[in-house]
Amino acid sequence: MTTTLSPATTAQAPPQPSRYHHIQQGVRERLAPYAYVAPFFLLFFVFGLFPLLFTFYVALFDWDPIGERHFVGMDNFSQLVHDPRFWGALRNTFSIWVLSTVPQLLLALGVAHLLNHVRLRAATLFRMSVLVPYVTSVAATTIVFAQLFDRDYGMLNWFLELLGFEHIDFTASVWGSHLMIAAMIAWRWTGYNTLLYLASLQAVPRELFEAAAVDGASGWQQFRHITIPALRPIIVFTVVTSTIGGLQVFTEPLLVNPVGGLTCGAARQCQTLTLFLYEQGFGRFHFGYGAAVAVALFVMVVIVATINYLLVTRIRSERP
Repeated sequence: MTTTLSPATTAQAPPQPSRYHHIQQGVRERLAPYAYVAPFFLLFFVFGLFPLLFTFYVALFDWDPIGERHFVGMDNFSQLVHDPRFWGALRNTFSIWVLSTVPQLLLALGVAHLLNHVRLRAATLFRMSVLVPYVTSVAATTIVFAQLFDRDYGMLNWFLELLGFEHIDFTASVWGSHLMIAAMIAWRWTGYNTLLYLASLQAVPRELFEAAAVDGASGWQQFRHITIPALRPIIVFTVVTSTIGGLQVFTEPLLVNPVGGLTCGAARQCQTLTLFLYEQGFGRFHFGYGAAVAVALFVMVVIVATINYLLVTRIRSERP
């Protein structure tokens, strides 16, 4: 008796994806990168681009936040050009920037060079400790420096008295208040810039310094011909960021002279551009004029950023 075996069932091939499925998958792959970056652009539009454009719009009006609004065109900018208070605030801002930025960057450059070359025990601790002033509250820093520069009981005036000089009321004089604010800014930001310079120096091969030392180059010659050229791009970056930050100084002059308020003294001796902007916009409720000050400040920042771009482009083109 013969038995018949049932034929083996052949495995069915998986269904081939349709042309529509390929198109749909291709569209998803193309849209995925845009979906990833969309939250950033959404937040930038809401909190960055829209307020910027709205500021330009408000600057064209005599804007009363609780009253009527009258279109005045470029009158706010014309008033700004002829306003001595604006030019005084600009001079104060520039003076504080020079007094704070130049010593700050030079000191940061020197400290970074020492931390990179001098063999220290617990070097990491020293390198991280320079960042402590940066993470300190601005209000706490202001209180400490206000005590140091106090007219009657400040340590600095006590030292001047020992040398035979009279006490100085730093908050009442132009240069005194500028020096006080500049010291606060330099103390807070020197460590931050030091770490930027130090990180760049870590990327420079030590063989260059060793070869220079073998050839008889002194420490100053190594610093001048190796360290500074290697740090040139980051130096340009720190100068530009310090300039932009200097144009936006607000908290230090506001807290250093609480009696003076938004004018930072009866003679406006330490009122910066941002303080003047805040005074006009939220102190006197001249929103249109305050917006014009903000636009002028924005133009200054754009000019500084453009200079940064040109300098960095030139430095890169000069590299072999």
